[in-house]
Amino acid sequence: MKFVATKPCFRFLIHRSSTSMFEFSSNIRVFRPCLPPLSGCGGIIRGCHSQTLYVPRFNWGKPRDLWRPCSSKRFHLISCIASNVREFSTSFRPRANDKNFDRIYAQGGLNVKSAVVVEEEIGQAENSFPNGDGIEKSQHFDGLEVYKSAIVNNLKDESEAEKEAWKLLEEAVVRYCESPVGTLAANDPNDKLPLNYDQVFIRDFVPSALAFLLKGENDIVKHFLLHTLQLQSWEKTVDCYSPGQGLMPASFKVRTVAIDENTFEEVLDPDFGESAIGRVAPVDSGLWWIILLRSYGKITDDYALQERVDVQTGIKLILNLCLSDGFDMFPSLLVTDGSCMIDRRMGIHGHPLEIQALFYSALRCAREMLASDEGSKNLVRAVSNRLSALSFHIREYYWVDMKKINEIYRYKTEEYSTDATNKFNIYPEQIPNWLMDWIPEEGGYLIGNLQPAHMDFRFFTLGNLWSIVSSLGTPKQNAAILNLMDAKWDDLAGQMPLKICYPALESEEWRIITGCDPKNTPWSYHNGGSWPTLLWQFTLACLKMGRTDLASRGVELAEKRLQLDHWPEYYDTKSGKFIGKQSRLYQTWTIAGFLTSKMLLRNPEMASFLFWEEDLDLLETCVCALSKSKRRKCSRGAAKSQILV
Repeated sequence: MKFVATKPCFRFLIHRSSTSMFEFSSNIRVFRPCLPPLSGCGGIIRGCHSQTLYVPRFNWGKPRDLWRPCSSKRFHLISCIASNVREFSTSFRPRANDKNFDRIYAQGGLNVKSAVVVEEEIGQAENSFPNGDGIEKSQHFDGLEVYKSAIVNNLKDESEAEKEAWKLLEEAVVRYCESPVGTLAANDPNDKLPLNYDQVFIRDFVPSALAFLLKGENDIVKHFLLHTLQLQSWEKTVDCYSPGQGLMPASFKVRTVAIDENTFEEVLDPDFGESAIGRVAPVDSGLWWIILLRSYGKITDDYALQERVDVQTGIKLILNLCLSDGFDMFPSLLVTDGSCMIDRRMGIHGHPLEIQALFYSALRCAREMLASDEGSKNLVRAVSNRLSALSFHIREYYWVDMKKINEIYRYKTEEYSTDATNKFNIYPEQIPNWLMDWIPEEGGYLIGNLQPAHMDFRFFTLGNLWSIVSSLGTPKQNAAILNLMDAKWDDLAGQMPLKICYPALESEEWRIITGCDPKNTPWSYHNGGSWPTLLWQFTLACLKMGRTDLASRGVELAEKRLQLDHWPEYYDTKSGKFIGKQSRLYQTWTIAGFLTSKMLLRNPEMASFLFWEEDLDLLETCVCALSKSKRRKCSRGAAKSQILV
């Protein structure tokens, strides 16, 4: 293999049969794997004689145009990332001898060649499902049989609501260069002001992806994963400042741009938060992308996708962004308000449970999918250490039940020592009055947030459900969460499952915490509104814990109303009685969440591909025990509840 360097910052790698265009040596060969088309796909809407390939802005410099004849071949651009990351205890950098990674992950700061252009035949098959290298067919045979059986079962006995939901979901599919790449956030034909609901959101697409995968339609998920991976390397700037490499967009839109007077081209236009309300970066997008990538491999048996060099690069960039050391003293991820599903000011800045549960899940996914080579060794070790610390932290300090609340009620404050019981200096007066009578004897849950001198005792549904799915909580805690949801069904489900959080912020609390947000009024939208899309995660958690009855109860309740109400985004009032005052209709993740729930209930064995069991090895790992430093002191011995056992 031979590289031809050009200035200022490109490396070109061209197939030897195409030397006439750039006059390269004939002995240069194709480097694989490579990305699908990066931006302008050559899909000309009017006319087919354009010679322009639109190239978006990248981290390494100004926009560039690549000119090429319109032919049966196309160029692929693989962005190489220039990084100069220190070897922190929880961060990583690739090794120089990593043969599978050194051509993609560029090192050495700015003095590197920053791209590889590869030429590939369009006709190459993309929809086959080969086994990954080193994976025996027999290892996945049973899973494939279950998958085939599930597809057949899902085609049987569909209700009228399911048939309409599938029709609506297919109508919401977005195509880019004639290939499906995602689904619109909402597809209401009567909505004249869609705002950004006409875009493909990463978090919103997850239930749609699972619905398609469970039905055997895999191409749309594969295309989505690869195209969003390409957008990861785009330049992200707000007021002349760019966030770290590896950030995934919140959403993207397929736009048509004019190349000349008679020709047009499709391009992907991502939003990394620079257009969002509040200009908040979507922290959860990269976490959801990793989770979906693992789900795709588990369900389809196509492990070759996650083993591609570009995909491995994407995983590592996301992990590097999340694992970089900072000023925080805790293993939980520090974020601003509005950086997840709750994307408006709701007092969740700090260490919200939803982000921690998704972070934990993404770390477990990444540890499964990272290549077993020398270049990934340090990263895998950092992931394992963070998983161990994070699981202990959440289980020990976020958990509340009747016993724990009574312990907090009797806390001493202002303790100064490494073995303090009240480590976060929580004042007992913070315990809200509603909680004393609300929490059942046999239930418990993980609180919404924890910071010095602050515990957010609200029940956040997504974080608690995903803690069950990922085994972030202990088996006893996971069972107790569902016991609480069962006991408090009228509060958390009411007439439409499920509340995004409970209780709502009201009166002075609402004014101070939300900033008088007119959309987040009490028992509306993110402030105690009811979101049907949470149903699929509830179903998955229930199936894992053997509570099929509880999942069926929720699905049956939702099925009675969703079709009649035209699939709303959310419901208002304390009981979820009314369609939300600003709720979009024909909301795609409402539709997809319902379909995924129905298919999982019809084929409960498929749920095992989507959740994690307890990892006993994590419980035995403590970074303090691995260190020889005398300055390092382990505080786990001071834990009183001993919930790791």
